[in-house]
Amino acid sequence: MQSPFNQMRRIALAAALTLAAGTAAYAHHGWSWTQDGFFELKGKIAAIYIGNPHATLDVDAQGEVWRVELAPPSRTIAAGFTEEVAKIGDQVTAIGHRSRDETEKRMKAVRISVGGKSYDVYPDRLPPA
Repeated sequence: MQSPFNQMRRIALAAALTLAAGTAAYAHHGWSWTQDGFFELKGKIAAIYIGNPHATLDVDAQGEVWRVELAPPSRTIAAGFTEEVAKIGDQVTAIGHRSRDETEKRMKAVRISVGGKSYDVYPDRLPPA
């Protein structure tokens, strides 16, 4: 039989782990951290990552490196954007929403264009034509 102390300790640990997991998921998903208006960023690709929790590009825009967050890997790849279609040094245009914190060089893209081809990672969020 388990002592009341050990039982309470297990409940507290389970609650703490649940809270930590929920906080991490909230921090990595959603649009609440972005501004409402659309933002366009042009520059050269400095790094490409296609992985969880979402794909990212680091973009050098006039000497400032921006983190461009894309969709989760399955959605990014389904849009046609893979590590094979772009490389470090390629010119890229990202359209999306920048961080509400203007000191942060970070945005969440809905479309990226490389080599004359566009990849709509969030087509339902594109600006009106």
